[in-house]
Amino acid sequence: MSVQKTTKSNFIVAVISLAGAMVPFMSSAINLALPVINEKLSLNARMSGWVVTSYMLATAILQIPCARLADMVGRKRLFGLGIALFSVFSFFAGLTTSGGWLIVWRSMMGLGSAMMFGTGTAILISSVSAEKRGWVLGIQTSVVYMSLAAGPFIGGILTSHFGWPSIFFVAGFIGIITTIGTFIFIKDEWKEVVKSRFDYLGSILYGIGLFCLLYGFSLLPKTTGIILTILGIIFLIAFTKYQSRIDSPVFNIKLFFENKVFRLSTLSALINYSATFAIAFMFSLYLQYVRGLDPKEAGLVLIVQSIIQSVTSLVSGRLSDRISASLLATIGMAIVALGLLLLVFITGTTSFYFLVFILALLGLGFGFFSSPNVNVIMSSVEQKFYSMASATTGTMRLTGQAFSMGIAMMAISLVIGNVKLSPDLSLELLKSMKITFAICTLLCFAGVYTSSVRLKPIK
Repeated sequence: MSVQKTTKSNFIVAVISLAGAMVPFMSSAINLALPVINEKLSLNARMSGWVVTSYMLATAILQIPCARLADMVGRKRLFGLGIALFSVFSFFAGLTTSGGWLIVWRSMMGLGSAMMFGTGTAILISSVSAEKRGWVLGIQTSVVYMSLAAGPFIGGILTSHFGWPSIFFVAGFIGIITTIGTFIFIKDEWKEVVKSRFDYLGSILYGIGLFCLLYGFSLLPKTTGIILTILGIIFLIAFTKYQSRIDSPVFNIKLFFENKVFRLSTLSALINYSATFAIAFMFSLYLQYVRGLDPKEAGLVLIVQSIIQSVTSLVSGRLSDRISASLLATIGMAIVALGLLLLVFITGTTSFYFLVFILALLGLGFGFFSSPNVNVIMSSVEQKFYSMASATTGTMRLTGQAFSMGIAMMAISLVIGNVKLSPDLSLELLKSMKITFAICTLLCFAGVYTSSVRLKPIK
């Protein structure tokens, strides 16, 4: 590879990684700031959960349609537009004084994220040679985890000194810089030569099905939740059958059913995020409501996990170019399962040293799972399917995160009810945490199995 092409690739890696860093930074910072947001905007426990879930739901629903649209109009164009929208609605969210409008702006930020995530990894993979794929994915994942590490720490400082809206303003400013960098350094569009029609009906069936499934799951065990969950499954079955019959589907369903490695790897990603995303949400509430830490102190505890993840991702990404990426991902999933099992037994007086040890263990597991698993997914498909594979990976991640938040919200609803959280409810919160972590542990052990089934080098 020439020096000029290498330099170009480095700039593209930098832009994609910076774009990918905005979302985890904001997510981890908001998790830490939620108690302050709850107080300032008078949010109850369910609305507090929707500040997080609304964003993930919108991103998950729109990601696959956006990936298909990117193949038609150009990946760079949609990627840049996504960053711009994310930035604009970040500023709107920071200016709001209403909990309802905050949830609306978070949903609109999800639209921008869907455009970014449906194209970002595809652009990255298309810009480097196959032998460097794991390395650049490791860099991208490491940057994501570094932003996760910085989120609680910087978010705690911003919340304590400038108020919670400053988190959204910082993310919006980073987005503006990234938007400029996109149109300066990314020159190619990577779009289809042959024009085809966009599958509107398939997109609608998919959107309704996924919305009903995820929203219904968050309402369980209420009757409304059961009905919506069943309705979501029906719509997704109809979507699957419809996609197999048309010439230009929004999602190539054969890619999922005929490619065993792709199917098992995306399923492993779904299970991993379903089992782990609620950890940061619940741990943030635990540290502040049960252990009495302020946002800055809680951020210093939570930063351990992300630092370990960041360092491990660089190593595992590079290793996945040389040894079985499936093996690395399976080892990572097993380590996460062990960490989750230990979380089930924490109490209101558990040593902070032991808590830090568990977080470090979880960080190690996440680092070994993430970038190798993405490497397996992207290596299992042809280049023309990169956008779809990237979007499917992102959808599994966001769907898993929404499921994880649904598990946490359901546990809180069953134990605490729809009331405002406070330190007086510390025992009830601790009980809901144990329920959440017990369910997540079982999920993660199932993920170890799905990851281990595909244990073979990918050519």
